[in-house]
Amino acid sequence: MPAIRSWGRTDVGRKRKHNEDSFLKDDGFGLYVVADGMGGHAAGEVASTQAVKSIRESLLEGKPLIESFARAPTVEADEQIAALMERAILRACADIYALAVADLGKRGMGTTVVALLVAGKKAVVGHVGDSRVYLFRNGRAHQLTEDHTIIQEQLKRGLITKDEIATAENRNVITRAVGIQPSVPVDTLVTDLLPGDLYLLCSDGLHGYLKDEELPQLLGQEREKLTDALIDLALQRGGKDNITAVSVSVEADRGEETTDVEGRTEILRRIPLFQHMTYKELLAILGIAHGRLFEKDQPIIREGEQGDELFVLFRGQVDVLKNGLQIAQLKAGGHFGEMGLVDLGPRSATVVATEETSAVSIDRESLLKLMRRDSLLAVKLLWSFVQVLSERLRNTNEALTGLKAELDSARAKATDPMPVSSTPDGEPSPPFEQ
Repeated sequence: MPAIRSWGRTDVGRKRKHNEDSFLKDDGFGLYVVADGMGGHAAGEVASTQAVKSIRESLLEGKPLIESFARAPTVEADEQIAALMERAILRACADIYALAVADLGKRGMGTTVVALLVAGKKAVVGHVGDSRVYLFRNGRAHQLTEDHTIIQEQLKRGLITKDEIATAENRNVITRAVGIQPSVPVDTLVTDLLPGDLYLLCSDGLHGYLKDEELPQLLGQEREKLTDALIDLALQRGGKDNITAVSVSVEADRGEETTDVEGRTEILRRIPLFQHMTYKELLAILGIAHGRLFEKDQPIIREGEQGDELFVLFRGQVDVLKNGLQIAQLKAGGHFGEMGLVDLGPRSATVVATEETSAVSIDRESLLKLMRRDSLLAVKLLWSFVQVLSERLRNTNEALTGLKAELDSARAKATDPMPVSSTPDGEPSPPFEQ
């Protein structure tokens, strides 16, 4: 497990009388939580405190699975650890709801939740509500969570622009909370931990005062002082809500792996199918990808065989063969097999590694699961498929038009009458003399 340092702080702010936020930072277990309670009459504080308590207890019960995942992370294990985080937040939801049912004064209480669990060289994020998790990596800031708010839904549907958010009346109305109902949909994300990474978990009392364009500079501050600096900034800019922040710094040094993971993300971004994806969505795609290693002369796919996997090359080189003849050569960044994700039809060509080749494969079933969980990602992916197919159809039409022109020209030449020569006296020459 990489070395981790963390810092946390909460502040009541300048306008509120009570602090209904709660947070947890446990470097020993690798668990970090921020919860922003709601409900009034101290019920919000009860909800956020219970959420932190229930999540920690639930994840501690799953410690054997967490330790197993830390030793041997796989795509299947990613799903299991994400499900463990989901169950922990659902348990918190049920516990808070039960408390509210038992006490009429606490009816309707609930809380947002963002949780980060470090397990070996990976981390899993769990999220409900409008608290956020940011990742600061290689000088860039990425939001790893999507606000569950009315305003975010309107933004996704094109009903409002980003410039209109600041003045929107319903900008603070959330669509999901932990404890309002017995259960709630939970968003999860599994990602790699890289040396130098910084994760920031915060309530809307902080991120509401931060502008996207200033995040890289703000998160690039001295890490020991970052949490205090951010909360002080929010107080200076108004402090109208409770303010909570937990920052988690990854200290281990694994430079080679850093280059590998970041390189894979950049390669995915250049593939037409994934051209519209955010950084968070690219991480989700990588999360369902299986690492593959092929020896020299090893076939990867065979012409005529059915397949449902897309392959992306990260290192090495392959030949693409049709009827035994080489028709293309692909290197790092190349990809093939994407049509198998759609039609499950036979492969149109054989692909063979010409040297040791590293790749990832993404299968149809895993991709469909991800698309069901994330409707916006699904729309982007389907739109990209349409664009790719449209371009291929356009290129095919152009090629067919060119072939038709050549064929028409050849036919015209074939049907032209042969020129007839004549003898000196003007009589046509016999055919055998022409």
